[in-house]
Amino acid sequence: MNTDPIADYLTRIRNASSAGKRVVEIPGSNVKRAMTQILFDQGYILDYKFEDDNKQGIIKIALKYNPSTKVPAITKIQRVSTPGLRQYTGAKDMPRVINGLGIAIVSTSRGVITDKQARKENVGGEVLAYVH
Repeated sequence: MNTDPIADYLTRIRNASSAGKRVVEIPGSNVKRAMTQILFDQGYILDYKFEDDNKQGIIKIALKYNPSTKVPAITKIQRVSTPGLRQYTGAKDMPRVINGLGIAIVSTSRGVITDKQARKENVGGEVLAYVH
């Protein structure tokens, strides 16, 4: 049993990206689905597909690379809040990743959203990850 499924999700994406894989398969959950949707909306992944099996389902993510240099679109993906040390922030203290060039994925009362959306909606929450 994995004790931190979000860290496992981020690690699978990080490892597949550094290995140059085109597609990565990850066990699904609602939070992972929301995080995948955010990565797609922000342009960090090419495409994704949810496949339902009898259990939790599988998320297939097509990773994005620069066509000429083959550099991954996700240069760094980092877990912020861990099960042992939760990191919460208010709307006014929302972190800015690389001065706005990256995103922070935040779990709020309105769902899993980016730091920019959280500032716009004036909500705080648990900072799950930084992506750039």
